[in-house]
Amino acid sequence: MSLPASAKIRNNGHYEIGGVDVADLARQYGTPLYVLDEVTLRNQCRAYVDSFHQAYPNSEIAFASKALCTLGVAKIASDEGLGFDVSSGGELFTVLKAGADPKKIYFHGNNKTLKEIEEGIKAKVGYFMVDNLAELQNIENLAAGLGQQVEIMIRINPGIEAHTHDFIQTGKIDSKFGVPLDMLDDFILQVKAMKQLKLVGFHSHIGSQILDITPFIEEVKLLLDLTLKHGTQVIGLGGGIGISYLPDQSAPQISDFAQKIGAILKGKTTAKLTLEPGRSIVGQAGVTLYTVGAVKKIPGIRTYAIVDGGMADNPRPILYEAQYEVFQATQALAQPAEVVTVAGRYCESGDMLVRDVKMPRLNVGDLLMVSCTGAYNYSMASNYNRVPRPAMVLVNQGGSKLLVKRESYEDLIRNDIF
Repeated sequence: MSLPASAKIRNNGHYEIGGVDVADLARQYGTPLYVLDEVTLRNQCRAYVDSFHQAYPNSEIAFASKALCTLGVAKIASDEGLGFDVSSGGELFTVLKAGADPKKIYFHGNNKTLKEIEEGIKAKVGYFMVDNLAELQNIENLAAGLGQQVEIMIRINPGIEAHTHDFIQTGKIDSKFGVPLDMLDDFILQVKAMKQLKLVGFHSHIGSQILDITPFIEEVKLLLDLTLKHGTQVIGLGGGIGISYLPDQSAPQISDFAQKIGAILKGKTTAKLTLEPGRSIVGQAGVTLYTVGAVKKIPGIRTYAIVDGGMADNPRPILYEAQYEVFQATQALAQPAEVVTVAGRYCESGDMLVRDVKMPRLNVGDLLMVSCTGAYNYSMASNYNRVPRPAMVLVNQGGSKLLVKRESYEDLIRNDIF
């Protein structure tokens, strides 16, 4: 099942997460509501750290902040020994505020601003992941002005096509990310000519929501060859392991993934291995609660259950045709009675959260729960239609606490000037 580790069904037919009845969460905090299970989040952090330290001891796990970046989440990840992959000044600011070790921060992004580069240098982040020559020169110039040496990793484009949605493939030949392999030698010469920069390794990222380990094996073999050829000290495997959003999907086991990667590296190199999982750490930890505001039946065509959220709090279905499981949160023991499409409230025909799913008969006021929303929901949310973004709560051991407050109308106009 795609639900968090602590999910249970109570005798009254209500789901609970973290020991808390989801109906109570909806009453206390309102809907839509992001709910994050602390047990699942910590379990996934530990699974990565333990599995990779066992398979290849010289490894370091960095949470991909883009998946979900809040102070509370960053604090938990840091407490569990993870570093951070950041791709903006805002993500860097957040994880530093949460107490992250700067040396375990990897600064990504294919177009970092001068301000962001300066912030990263001043913070003394572990590595800058360099994507292009313009960025390389910017880092050199700013590092010289600040009198600092900067360790960099070159992000390569490995030309590996993973089986995932085209929009989240990042390692194929035609990509905006990374240095193509046939341009790499010239790029390395440019790095060696710079006085403030030290090349410590190579990094690659082949995509996201990948359910087959094979492309990662191909990727790590390529990175190992480059490491041995150039005598570098760090191998950056990136992230991308997928999760089971649906019952018929089978995600790789983290321990199996670690063993297969470790087996390739052991005995051939002592370089540090870095990984940057995001979705596979926080995705299954999250669910989103919605309230049904209307049920629209079009005879012979479709039944719509229209909820109080949609594409602004979860844009993935309309962006990637992403699929999710949905549950009637207070009728978990009821049998399916009809096929419904869960539609969002926003002014787009494509605003559909889940299409054509068998559910108990739904009524206005019912509470629905969509699973696996911990990653790339809140972090990609918007104020489309001028709707305030939802709150987020952390649940554990029968209690809940706010991680993010629900926005107000005042928040919507806070930066407006009239």
